[in-house]
Amino acid sequence: MLGRVVCRAGLLRSGSRHISSSCVDPNVGLTTDQIEYREAALNFAKSELAPFMQEWDVTEEFPIETIKKSAELGFGGMFVPGELGGLELSRHDGSIIFEALSQGCNTTAAYITIHNMVNAMIATFGTEDQKERFCHSLSSMETLASYCLTEPGSGSDAAALSTTAKRDGDNFVLNGSKAFISGAGATDVLVAMVRTGGKGPKGVSALIIDTSSPGISYGAKEKKVGWNNQPTCVVNFDDVVVPDSNLLGGEGQGFKLAMHGLNGGRINIASCSLGSAQQCMEDVIQYTTDRKAFGSPLNSNQYIQFKLADMATNITTSRLMVRQAARCLDAKEPNAAALCAMAKLFATEKLFTVCDDALQLHGGYGYLKSYPVQQFWRDSRVHRILEGTSEVMHMLVARDIMKHL
Repeated sequence: MLGRVVCRAGLLRSGSRHISSSCVDPNVGLTTDQIEYREAALNFAKSELAPFMQEWDVTEEFPIETIKKSAELGFGGMFVPGELGGLELSRHDGSIIFEALSQGCNTTAAYITIHNMVNAMIATFGTEDQKERFCHSLSSMETLASYCLTEPGSGSDAAALSTTAKRDGDNFVLNGSKAFISGAGATDVLVAMVRTGGKGPKGVSALIIDTSSPGISYGAKEKKVGWNNQPTCVVNFDDVVVPDSNLLGGEGQGFKLAMHGLNGGRINIASCSLGSAQQCMEDVIQYTTDRKAFGSPLNSNQYIQFKLADMATNITTSRLMVRQAARCLDAKEPNAAALCAMAKLFATEKLFTVCDDALQLHGGYGYLKSYPVQQFWRDSRVHRILEGTSEVMHMLVARDIMKHL
């Protein structure tokens, strides 16, 4: 394992020299502050994530202490106001940071995006009391959060969720289950979408739930293709009592809040795809430079050069789309939701192809677990499913086009 760690860290350091100032340089178009944010995140990725990424994948360890260490850089409350312990960054800034973190470990960076989504939802829609009770500890990562929307019987059709929250005096009593919950069993706070009213989106509300509440239980940890160092399981609610002071955003507002959170979440997960593809690109440039075939470096072959050009084009095009969508979300542009869906659709599909091409160019070595390219490939595959499948993203983009005809 030590040899793998040294190899991985070396690739991360040495590969970068081939990318800096090129057409695929992530710093292109950034402000001085944004370059500093990226450098801070990339340094953390190199020192705290990359050396352990493959080991965590094998042991399925959720690196809580490392995650909490990221809060020292402010990465627990990126979109939260300073008075609540956050950095108050833009979505564009956050995208840059998440991309850089994902170069060290896609899975860990992805969890940090989820934690930030929950914290930002409370900071944006919560009462002053809720902000004070939850945001400070979430921003410092003294407490960690999970987001609960998907259920065993409702995935893409989120408005069909069936977990109920019935009023009982000053409390809600929850019954039901949530599925595919990242961090479940290891986190302290849940933001869950539950049914407080009738059918459809208007019957959905959001509740902030303390995971120490009696009646919460967890299913077995799912065995996944990737994202192995992030626990994923079913969360069960059996007569769980939640005070109505933990109702987030008002009764019947849950679906609206969920969609608002997902707009940012789609930018975040696309950014994680960018980081994975960027690192695969850097690794494969290093590999095809060092690897000799027929007496010459692999990348002296024109076919390999053209493949690298295609990879670079997909990365740069995706980055432009993701950052544009993030800026539109920051500006509250009316078409921001469609642009977030479009960016997520294009980036996660094209960047998975970049990871796949990088694995192919490694030849048989790319299929060995001692080479990190296969882990980026496995970890980025799920990005085309979560935060809205590619098929749903097609629907959202088409809907936006059709409503303007």
